[in-house]
Amino acid sequence: MANSDSWGTRVGLILAMAGNAVGLGNFLRFPVQAVQNGGGAFIIPYLVCFLIMGIPLLWIEWTMGRYGGRKGNHSTPFILDEMTRLKFWKYFGVFGIFTNIGVAAYYCYIESWTLAYVYHSVMQTFAGGTQEEVSNFFVQYTTVGYSTTGIPFESIIFYVICLALNTWILSQGLQGGIEKVAKVGVPLLLIFGAFLAVKGITLGDSNAPDGCTDCNSLLGLNFLWEPQLDSLLSPSVWLAAAGQIFFTLSVGMGTIHCYSSYVRANDDIALNAMSAGWMNGFVEIVLGASIVIPIAVGYLGLDWVVENAGFSMAFQTMPYLFTQWGTYLGTIAGGFWFGLLFFAGITSSLAMGTPWMGFMRDEFGWGQKKAAWSFGGIILLVGMPTVLFFQQGVFDEYDYWAGTVSLVVFALAESIIFGWRFGIDRGWKELSRGSDIKIPNFYKPITKYVTPIMLLIVFLSALITPKDNNWEAAFKGNWELDASSIIGKIQNKGIVANKTWFSEYFESELSGEVTEIAVGVTGKTRVQISSQAQFYKDGAGNPRKIYSESKKEELADVIYDSLVVSKTYRFDKKQEILVKEGDQIELRDHLAKGSFIHNMFYTDMAKLLLTLLFLFICYLVFKATKRRERALRDQLDSEGTKND
Repeated sequence: MANSDSWGTRVGLILAMAGNAVGLGNFLRFPVQAVQNGGGAFIIPYLVCFLIMGIPLLWIEWTMGRYGGRKGNHSTPFILDEMTRLKFWKYFGVFGIFTNIGVAAYYCYIESWTLAYVYHSVMQTFAGGTQEEVSNFFVQYTTVGYSTTGIPFESIIFYVICLALNTWILSQGLQGGIEKVAKVGVPLLLIFGAFLAVKGITLGDSNAPDGCTDCNSLLGLNFLWEPQLDSLLSPSVWLAAAGQIFFTLSVGMGTIHCYSSYVRANDDIALNAMSAGWMNGFVEIVLGASIVIPIAVGYLGLDWVVENAGFSMAFQTMPYLFTQWGTYLGTIAGGFWFGLLFFAGITSSLAMGTPWMGFMRDEFGWGQKKAAWSFGGIILLVGMPTVLFFQQGVFDEYDYWAGTVSLVVFALAESIIFGWRFGIDRGWKELSRGSDIKIPNFYKPITKYVTPIMLLIVFLSALITPKDNNWEAAFKGNWELDASSIIGKIQNKGIVANKTWFSEYFESELSGEVTEIAVGVTGKTRVQISSQAQFYKDGAGNPRKIYSESKKEELADVIYDSLVVSKTYRFDKKQEILVKEGDQIELRDHLAKGSFIHNMFYTDMAKLLLTLLFLFICYLVFKATKRRERALRDQLDSEGTKND
């Protein structure tokens, strides 16, 4: 069956591409990354990485996609195969399908949160609640079996609704589905974002609680935009900036290849790529940086935000802050905020379905609807563990392997193919075909040399990240792998207690005092352990824990902060609690007795499931290759018969 789908208008294509790039990371991940990496110090490396890595990768992927589409290929395995003529490269293209399925599996779950929170904002669920109650709502919502609405298995219901909506839109094709959603969703996203950004910027200290001297939204903006040049020498800041580029532009995924494979042979791609990239940058830097952080600083203070900034702020902090604006404005703000996140999410998740669909239509002759619903089915199968076992770490495992490592590996492979296998001169000629702008020639050496070298550095840095990201100590010979490194993640170095899949005792994961034992709203006994931890501020202004007295002496001239670190555990009624309030607990002390399945079991199963998914797609590519070879032999035999 011919894969004849196409874009209706150039505006629709650009908005769809921008919607693909503009996702939840623009509003949730970027502000947090900026805060955790020194505020203004982060913006400079971010912009540099955008120019020397982001823009070249956009051009590479648009070029590869259009070239492959001209040859009748709409999926990365055979686009790469067409460009290299070496069989093994097509299996790097498997990442262009695997990554989208792996990411969509948990991304649609986040998307379903935003849909649920729109509902709860309109129903004023958060009105009158304390900050702790609003924060705990998220924990309740992600606890399968507990319902905040009376609907059983609420989180699963919203996930299925969200996934079904994505699948139905995909089944309508590029023009009838994705393009229509982009034309509505992206403008609404910008309108909602502009409203909240103006509110955040003008908030000032008008709602500062008594005694809070750093509760001023302008302090949040100043922190994000004031350059801190001393942090530019920190490798961790540069690595964080490079990593954000992958998330924000959706490069290294295969979605851009698929979208651009439906562009006509002589249509511009150079300016289109720039337009989509800069629109994404505007949304991220201007809108993304002007909502969460300024509003949170206006109510809670700059110090609180610096110490507590995280992904969860969007769902555990912002709803409470909106209620401070009054019933009507708070409801509107909540609807706008989570509506903005929903449109940002769905325009990205729709793009994730197209590589699988293009592959199945090209190689196995499936129709639009069958390909779309098969995508929905596989996402439901692979994604349900992220819903059922969210609190056991499966969600984070998917995010790391499919949403981080895979992006870098695939981007590195495609940059090598474009600059060295396909050839930079040939690639530049293809990029310039039908271009509406003159592409600066200095980007040729950047694309051939600088971009792949930077990607290699990013990959190797992630592979062997030293403990606490302390590269200075590592280069001096004290190289201990950090738990966040790729090797460390494989070895489960971050697990300090409960290091088996199953046991009859549950161990504490930190030393401290048992500060609370109570039955929570979900019916489980909640045990909270609190520990006083001492921190110092590093060169980027980030809090770093002091692990030894020698480290403390080494940093004697640095400002210290004392921070309370808490960990909350929830146990079933059948599990016997072995501690009481006030007890002093050491690491790996027994907290409860019973039958336990530890988080390591779930995270290892997540790794196994992702591995099986990758191998399954490799098998499909192998099978598709054999089908192509058989079709070619049949064609040659047929032509030979005619000649006879």
